[in-house]
Amino acid sequence: SAFCYCTSLTSVTIPDSVTTIGEFAFDNCTSLTSVTIGNSVTEIGYYAFCCCSSLASVTIPDSVTTIGESAFRNCDSLTSVTIPDSVTTIGEWAFHYCTSLTSVTIPDSVTTIVDNAFDSCTSLTSVTIPDSVTTIGFEAFDNCTSLTSVTIPDSVTTIGVGAFSGCSSLTSVTIPDSVTTIG
Repeated sequence: SAFCYCTSLTSVTIPDSVTTIGEFAFDNCTSLTSVTIGNSVTEIGYYAFCCCSSLASVTIPDSVTTIGESAFRNCDSLTSVTIPDSVTTIGEWAFHYCTSLTSVTIPDSVTTIVDNAFDSCTSLTSVTIPDSVTTIGFEAFDNCTSLTSVTIPDSVTTIGVGAFSGCSSLTSVTIPDSVTTIG
């Protein structure tokens, strides 16, 4: 919570000496528009940038392995995010209610799209799920009202309850033979 509720903070540069962005570090920094994350950061803690409503883009460096729960939750100006191949864990609600998010790249290093990861990303039009993913969690893409199509790779065995609930624009879904459970 080092800079939590610093509502006048507009930009931040995290140096290479920092390895972890802690829990709630920049939570509710509503004027924050620019973030540069140093190349030594391995973990973005939960709620780290939650409710940073002016944050339009963020570059996650290749050093990051963990994006914590609700890390970018309610960042409703965030338009795109590229998650590097170094990331193996994306926490629940990580990008929940990022209503301006139109595209997301999920790397091959991710095996589970966790519960509510992209819930209510109402501008998300398409998503590519890599062959590494075996599980799509509970309400992972719930209420993604602009999502028109999704291709589920042969690696997926489980689709959680409500994974695509409320995706009112979804016209096409291909479910592979590998899926044994649909919640």
